[in-house]
Amino acid sequence: MLLPENVKDSTIWMNGEFKNWSEGKIHMINHGLHYASSVFEGERVYNGKIFKSKEHSERLIRSAAILKMDVDFSVEDIEKAKKEVVAKCGYENAYLRCFVWRGGEGMGISAPSAKINIAIATWEWPSYFSKELHETGISLLKSPWKKPSPETAPVKSKAAGLYMIGTLSKIHANENGYNDALMLDYRGYVAESSGANLFSVKNGEIITPTPDCFLNGITRLTIIDLAKEAGIKVTEKHISYDELMEADEIFLTGTAAEVTPVGKIDDQTFKIGPVTKQMMTDYAKLVRS
Repeated sequence: MLLPENVKDSTIWMNGEFKNWSEGKIHMINHGLHYASSVFEGERVYNGKIFKSKEHSERLIRSAAILKMDVDFSVEDIEKAKKEVVAKCGYENAYLRCFVWRGGEGMGISAPSAKINIAIATWEWPSYFSKELHETGISLLKSPWKKPSPETAPVKSKAAGLYMIGTLSKIHANENGYNDALMLDYRGYVAESSGANLFSVKNGEIITPTPDCFLNGITRLTIIDLAKEAGIKVTEKHISYDELMEADEIFLTGTAAEVTPVGKIDDQTFKIGPVTKQMMTDYAKLVRS
């Protein structure tokens, strides 16, 4: 995710104030950096409008609460600020990041005196994967890392710290010539990719892992609704690796990934079938409607 050169002229909202991109600074001694006490939302702007903006703002507040961070701004405040940032930056199609973190007023594991901060930034960012990969499907390599048990991590929060295993998994996949990683959970069931939810298709039916130890994505829920509206049966259940490899089609969903077909997992190839193509089309129409 490379930032464009013109982003330096962009506007950031931070703790209720608008700043130039270059002025969006924090001290190196802060709890978010040292102890990963940070949550975030990734959102897309289509035709000047933030897709499912309120759902993202509400989840940000919930994520922060799970990490025991009380945000001084309401959902309505955040909604207003996001719209103003997008308007000030003048982007018709962009990516938006809203995030909350503990500051450096107190260090140590709990740091009750650390201030809770919030900021919003946006920049132009095209599709996560190239047009060519959307036509052939991306490749996934099974990761040596696994999604943790809900008893060992705040899996219902979009917490920055939970993404480290995704980072390591994607690095491992890239180093071995694959586009992304396939992650299993602590029980050995299929979970998702390094940062996007996973769907499989068998005999025209969509089957997707139960989100009991990873984030139940907003795009994931949108795709489930679109599929049901189209008369496609959707089943949520625990999926074994062997069962996944018997699928007819596989695709990923996420704010960044949107709907991305999978053409290969490990050494096995998959076709981009009619259900995947329909979900890609229906989602593209919805976000731009």
